[in-house]
Amino acid sequence: MKKIFSKHFWTEGAGSFLVAVLIALTIRWAFMEAYVIPSPSMLPTLLVHDHIFVNKFIYGLRFPFTDHWMAQFADPKRGEVVVFRYPDDPSIFYIKRIVGVPGDKIYYENGNLYINDELIKNEIPSETKSDFAWLRDSDFAGDGPGALSKYNELEEKLGEQTFPILLKKDKTDSVFGPVTVPPNSYFVMGDNRDNSNDSRYWRTQKFVPRDYLVGRAMFVWLSCETTLPVVTFLCNPATIRWRRFFHSVLD
Repeated sequence: MKKIFSKHFWTEGAGSFLVAVLIALTIRWAFMEAYVIPSPSMLPTLLVHDHIFVNKFIYGLRFPFTDHWMAQFADPKRGEVVVFRYPDDPSIFYIKRIVGVPGDKIYYENGNLYINDELIKNEIPSETKSDFAWLRDSDFAGDGPGALSKYNELEEKLGEQTFPILLKKDKTDSVFGPVTVPPNSYFVMGDNRDNSNDSRYWRTQKFVPRDYLVGRAMFVWLSCETTLPVVTFLCNPATIRWRRFFHSVLD
């Protein structure tokens, strides 16, 4: 009886394409997935139109097509940048930095972040950081001419992560909390602290459930100033930011 699927079917025919698709889907499901940064909420760490890879395996392995964990590994830590489902609309994906883990008491007042009643220092960097060099006035829509000069470029440390943040100068009306992060949940904020829709402002709940976590941001693999006018999800080759390739989000 003639074999239905010959060796050539799997190595040279349609079978080889099927295998490639299955491998790609497995990698996307379990290990790694690509996302594009749509907003300036994570400036200066991540720019609009940065394309990043996200490590989906680090926090655990899910049953396919569900939010339920097959196995859980490392717990998310303060300072990590994560992609997650937006609690007010789980069909939308957000990216922010974890500020509070379960049990943490969070209070924020006029640019000052307190965790468990301890002030987290934000300081002027001792040397110019490459992250700040990418910023342009055009990144701050609505702030008018010289927009960048209206922001302080600072450095903060949470856990093992030291990272840059932006604070608007002379802003004195930003107060949130105190709140305590419940079990299996996380409090998140954008690095662009005065231009971020994060845990401080959400309507239905202020925390990201662990089940909503997608993974931890790894590095930029593609970046551009603008996208093509018709096919808006593709980078304009003339505006590619070559020096951002392989820019790490973990530093």
